[in-house]
Amino acid sequence: LLRLKQLHNGVFLKVNKPILQMLKLVQPYVTYGYPSLKTVRALVYKRGYGKVSKQRIPLSDNQIISDKSGEKQGIHGVEDLVHEIYTVGPHFKQAANFLWPFKLSAPRGGFKCKRHGYCEMKGGDWGNREEEINELVGRMN
Repeated sequence: LLRLKQLHNGVFLKVNKPILQMLKLVQPYVTYGYPSLKTVRALVYKRGYGKVSKQRIPLSDNQIISDKSGEKQGIHGVEDLVHEIYTVGPHFKQAANFLWPFKLSAPRGGFKCKRHGYCEMKGGDWGNREEEINELVGRMN
């Protein structure tokens, strides 16, 4: 359900009660937060791949997105996809499912301390970063 199969993968999720319960279970293994529009746009443009007939296809052309989700969801290009993801619009589920999980690189400068949570006194890396996720994704993108 979270689609996190490898180390340094990223996905977009809608915040609701079941998702928060799942995140609570895997919290010592993941970091999460609320990305800005700039972060969402950078991720989709640089590392965005679509799921077309169960294959990972790069989002190099708006035609790929239009063919897959043009008529039903009204998403006709990369910018429409970014808008739907950022605003968590009515077709967020289909848009997020169309995107293949992002394969990010290890962060430049490394992690601080993987053993401790972000909100702990010692300051670590896992857990809820809220708005600070933008800095980490920027280093990993």
